[in-house]
Amino acid sequence: MNIAKDHKVNEQIRVRQIRLIGGEGEQVGIIDTREAMNMAREAGLDLVMVSPQAVPPVCRLLDYGRFRYEQQQNERENRKRARGQEVKAIKFRVKIDAHDFKTKTGHVRRFLEEGHKVKVTIMFRGRERTHPELGERILVRVAETLADIGVPESNPSMMGMDMNMIMTPRAAPAPKKEREDGVAAAPQSEAQAPAAQSAAEPTTPAQSTPQADAPAEAPASA
Repeated sequence: MNIAKDHKVNEQIRVRQIRLIGGEGEQVGIIDTREAMNMAREAGLDLVMVSPQAVPPVCRLLDYGRFRYEQQQNERENRKRARGQEVKAIKFRVKIDAHDFKTKTGHVRRFLEEGHKVKVTIMFRGRERTHPELGERILVRVAETLADIGVPESNPSMMGMDMNMIMTPRAAPAPKKEREDGVAAAPQSEAQAPAAQSAAEPTTPAQSTPQADAPAEAPASA
């Protein structure tokens, strides 16, 4: 249930009657606020107004301290996810030298490792716009340099004076490798058991052959 940050708790609730929801989410009904307060004390919980606009207002029995802690944790996780989904931006020039290229691709790599998408932009000046292939060549070089950590979402595209390409983090291969190793190991060991059995099976007829031939030799000797 969504409960506002600013809500009345316990003695802050001044209305005479409320519609009460119990600690397990059950509907108690419309009761006097004093009675609801007594129920909250007996249960070791708080009486929290969750819907002040209703007639009568809706209150609920819950552990308010625990609720506020969980709410703060959820807000912190939401902010963390929002930062993780942020799109960073790095700009290159068409006539970039080797040192600057290495530095800027290092920044892109760091952002990708942190889980961010990165917008890589080639800025054109003057007549450079007549040679978009130069910018595309740089973007391809960026993608190839960072192929181990990221992949382009789409082909480079022009927007105004700039050429852009979005790099997105590549899925980590480690979990997949561990899963493949774990799954592959079991079938291999299982496959070895039938192979061992099939290898042992030919020995049984070979050993039984002399026993089957023994009675045939007895009459001959007699």
